[in-house]
Amino acid sequence: MVEDKEVQEGKIFAILAYLSVLCLVPLLLKRDNKFAFYHGKQGLVIFIGEVAAGIVAWVPLLGWVVAPIASLLFLVLSLIGIIQAAIGNYWKCPVVSDIAGKIKI
Repeated sequence: MVEDKEVQEGKIFAILAYLSVLCLVPLLLKRDNKFAFYHGKQGLVIFIGEVAAGIVAWVPLLGWVVAPIASLLFLVLSLIGIIQAAIGNYWKCPVVSDIAGKIKI
């Protein structure tokens, strides 16, 4: 498969997008790269979910059950996102991509 120049140039930034707060790197530094920006927006939604799971973790009982499950889910989504970005795919993450598509930055 021949990758276009935009995917090749944005690949590292797209990978960074799924590493917690580093999702801001492609959103701020690679706004002109559609590939990196696409993954950056998905990474931002996952990061916000991670923060929300951390806040929920403080709620007795409910948080102790929900937060670890949510954290594991976000970890899996991030790992899949990293793999998809590394192979150059515009991966549409379930639910996350719908929310990310509505974000105007």
